[in-house]
Amino acid sequence: MSLQPGLGFRMHAERTPNPQSIKWVLSQELTTEGSTANFREPVDPLVSPLAASLFAVPGVVGVFVGSNFVTVTKEEELEWTDLAQPVVDAIKAFAAGGEAALGPDFQATEVAGPGGEVVDRIRSVIEQDIRPAVAMDGGDVVFVSFENGTVEVMLQGSCVGCPSSTATLRFGIENRLKEAVPEVEQVIQV
Repeated sequence: MSLQPGLGFRMHAERTPNPQSIKWVLSQELTTEGSTANFREPVDPLVSPLAASLFAVPGVVGVFVGSNFVTVTKEEELEWTDLAQPVVDAIKAFAAGGEAALGPDFQATEVAGPGGEVVDRIRSVIEQDIRPAVAMDGGDVVFVSFENGTVEVMLQGSCVGCPSSTATLRFGIENRLKEAVPEVEQVIQV
């Protein structure tokens, strides 16, 4: 999916619960709905031109690409007042180029354990209820597995390293899954 920059291109920043991450919301789609990409280290532009340009900004340590937003995570020692403008410039330059956010070498990480009726219900709750809520804060939750009452998930984007991630996991994700799927006893992050 490529951006169509022009007079209608808009972007704004939103704080996240993680003080090291800011969510930049764009007026155009970056990925197909529901697909995301999480990068914790620099990548080749053939994997993601957007992530590559953001990692070129000194101090950027994480890039999460959502449907219409990109969450940028910085080194803890740096201040956003020093980093925000170079990040904005990199996003605008990327948008002006009209490239797709994810390049031809991007490989989506498929994490899928054994299926079944309970797993299908867990995945449904994660997709319909949990992922949209977490995306509002610039992050994502990916189902990994379910075994013996334990759901394993991966937190991505602003959730990584967030001081609130433990509370999100226990009081948000775990409570919602227990409520909807009685077979769930606990949720852990992997």
